[in-house]
Amino acid sequence: MSGRKGVSAITPPDQNNLKIKSVKSIAAGIPAATSSMVHGLKKMGLTKTIKTLTTVNQPEGFDCPGCAWPDPEHSTSFEFCENGAKAVADEAMKAAVNPEFFKKYTVQELSQKSDYWLNKQGRIEHPMVLKPGSNNYEKISWDDAFELISNTISDSKDPNRSVFYTSGRTSNEAAFLYQLFARTLGTNNMPDCSNMCHESSGRGLGEAIGIGKGTVTLEDFDHAEVIMVIGQNPGTNHPRMLTALRDAKRKGAQIIHVNPLPETGLVRFKHPQDYMKLSFGSEALADIHMQVKIGGDAALIHGLMKVQLELDALDHEFIKNSTTGFQALIENVTSTSWEQIETDSGLTRFQIETAGRMLAKSNASIACWAMGLTQHRNGVAVIQEVTNLMLMGGHVGKPGAGLCPVRGHSNVQGDRTVGIWERPSESFLEKLDAACGITSPREHGVDVVEAIKQMRKGDVDLFFCMGGNFISATPDTETTALGINNVKLTVQVSTKLNRSHLVTGDTALILPCLGRTEIDIQDSGEQFVTVENSMGVVHTSKGGLRPSSKHLRSEPWIVASLATKVLDDERDWMSMASNYDLIRDLMSEALAGFEDYNERVRVPNGFYLPNPPRDSRTFNTPDNKAHFITHQLPDVSIDDDKFVMMTIRSHDQYNTTIYDLHDRYRGIHGNRRIVLMNATDMIERGWKSRHFVDIVSHFDSEERRSNGWQVVAYDIPKGNIATYFPEANILVPLNSTADKSNTPTSKWILCSLLEPGMPSSEEE
Repeated sequence: MSGRKGVSAITPPDQNNLKIKSVKSIAAGIPAATSSMVHGLKKMGLTKTIKTLTTVNQPEGFDCPGCAWPDPEHSTSFEFCENGAKAVADEAMKAAVNPEFFKKYTVQELSQKSDYWLNKQGRIEHPMVLKPGSNNYEKISWDDAFELISNTISDSKDPNRSVFYTSGRTSNEAAFLYQLFARTLGTNNMPDCSNMCHESSGRGLGEAIGIGKGTVTLEDFDHAEVIMVIGQNPGTNHPRMLTALRDAKRKGAQIIHVNPLPETGLVRFKHPQDYMKLSFGSEALADIHMQVKIGGDAALIHGLMKVQLELDALDHEFIKNSTTGFQALIENVTSTSWEQIETDSGLTRFQIETAGRMLAKSNASIACWAMGLTQHRNGVAVIQEVTNLMLMGGHVGKPGAGLCPVRGHSNVQGDRTVGIWERPSESFLEKLDAACGITSPREHGVDVVEAIKQMRKGDVDLFFCMGGNFISATPDTETTALGINNVKLTVQVSTKLNRSHLVTGDTALILPCLGRTEIDIQDSGEQFVTVENSMGVVHTSKGGLRPSSKHLRSEPWIVASLATKVLDDERDWMSMASNYDLIRDLMSEALAGFEDYNERVRVPNGFYLPNPPRDSRTFNTPDNKAHFITHQLPDVSIDDDKFVMMTIRSHDQYNTTIYDLHDRYRGIHGNRRIVLMNATDMIERGWKSRHFVDIVSHFDSEERRSNGWQVVAYDIPKGNIATYFPEANILVPLNSTADKSNTPTSKWILCSLLEPGMPSSEEE
């Protein structure tokens, strides 16, 4: 099969003028409050804005789809941030994508629009189908849509020729039914967005401490003495985290910020609600900004561990009784020279020793991180180095201390907990099988990168996406598009229009679903769903807005209807879709830690799932001990004519969703085809801001090229550059992935910057 001619998988070049303003020195404040209201009023109107913003993250309201940061037990009347306000306004907007819209535009015409334009068109109102040879979507009934999916699965005769992808927006109830359907069908082909972000965290932590999750609670931030924020930009990606950092700072905590870019959110913070209390000052957050070179985090951590060893800042009793591998760690760290540490990290010994002394004096330290660590070739290894640093001082399983991978998608951790995983453990499958009366397949399924490769080979007949924007979120955009074009039927369960609706298989379906903000009424009455936040708290979410169209269906209903149509089993799937309590009853039997689920989740603020390292300082590893896992430093050397590129988000963006064309904190407006570049690197080449370049990435003798980028002078280490995704995803090679986790290395791409039209080495 081949894709429809003229459909572009690549975001078209940005024609807007680039405006460069000063970098902001304070995060949030009045500009954040203003931006929140503007987005709300423009997209939802006054009534919806008030209703949604006063119920988001409230005990009787809905969980914000903007991130997975936990809610405080005693929330205020306005428990949202700018990022959350944008996410809510975006979902509840008035504009509509209806059948008339699809008559007006071909998929080719839509693919020439920007991602920002596509998202602005509004909520999808009706199930749609793109038939073979057609360039326009047309209406289809729900029954006919399920018939089409069922026939495709039946015709393939092999469950492993179907792939079921999941976005982190999906509720626990929908995700549990979804994985139960897939495993009853006979496949573990369940890639999800975790494969592209925190998979390295899960693998690294699982091997080291026996659980692939963080070990802290929100309350631990109140007791921490030192907090490390590594490879993360909370001001843009998790703004509510800034409140926790501010409160910790007020109680005496010191904050170490490790990032190639100085991020405004960790410089100074002003809570928008403080203005209501007539408090107008801002507060400094980070005590130290350690401007590490891209990929230099492992060297920095080795340096910090050297300082702990030299100062004997060790919890000897904990190390002796609860860990293994410490002697090998000592030998590895002491053999690493300060010269190599300084060269690889880009930091001085004095800087590292200063931070190391802060950690050495701390009785309770927290290490937080995000994709700045996980999306590297050594993503698993560097998370284990961070774990080593925390274990040395016994900073696990006591108040104010622990490991904190900060998740992005609002329920990505919950989806994994309830079974969305291509490589489930035997203990999980045994309990699931016993409760549900099935025999799950034991063969591991495909993750995201493996799914793309399977599609490229023509080995996938059905690609079913429960949310997300796969084509824009994945690496190597053109390669991914060619794979999707090989699929017989692609299905997108969606709320908003995105590029994955345009780059399709031979036949494509769009199935519109309810959003997190909307009322969900089934045969037994009004329903609620549940989610799990970054810190393992499971709680309810219940929308309060009227659905934007009568043709929308809930995700649990969609999965149950699909299972009823496809599977020849005795389970009454539709009864569960009509009453989500029945789903939760089954989850109570099938999932460890979910006992008495319906009762416990109805308790205000929900409940914590079991977490042995946090709860009892015990470790579910083969020897019941935490493991120091030592690694050699990665090779981060590059040629003088090359750069290391990392992809980043703008401030008006959530994952692949573009809310607007502003990166307010960084002072960049109107255009997203930007290269943030060290000023000295620019001067050496005779370039000024707004100079146009082409970017060529290099990997295993392969080159990928993207033209028409403007350089902007920015405070970033020499030899490093940063670009926005998804625009730069075309440059991320499919085969460049992290060891063990197979996560795309979107934070380490070797690149050349060329004058426009200049041939690359391969083209010469």
